[in-house]
Amino acid sequence: MHENELILLFLIAGTFAFAGPRFAIGVGIGNPYDGYAASYPAGYYAAPPVPVGGYVAYPGPGYSWVDGSWYPYRARDAWRPGYWARPPYRGAYWVRPRYYGGRYRRGYWRR
Repeated sequence: MHENELILLFLIAGTFAFAGPRFAIGVGIGNPYDGYAASYPAGYYAAPPVPVGGYVAYPGPGYSWVDGSWYPYRARDAWRPGYWARPPYRGAYWVRPRYYGGRYRRGYWRR
């Protein structure tokens, strides 16, 4: 064998040695709707900054303002702008959505 053939043989053998089959398994534990909560300790959440925008004109007596808020949407957070709404019953007030214990809690009307 010539020297060039020997070098070529080693190069080919080396590429096959490094090109062996690869196999991997990944497992993820968690909720994709946690948004930014993954980087904070359990029970704590830092929402993104509130977008700046104007308010809708007051429609009249009997309406309450429901503040805008962030809510989980797919693997991210989405902004739901504020709006005017009539409370469902007399004396009701809006309880804002929030994150508690690492979970999203929807807003609701309360007496």
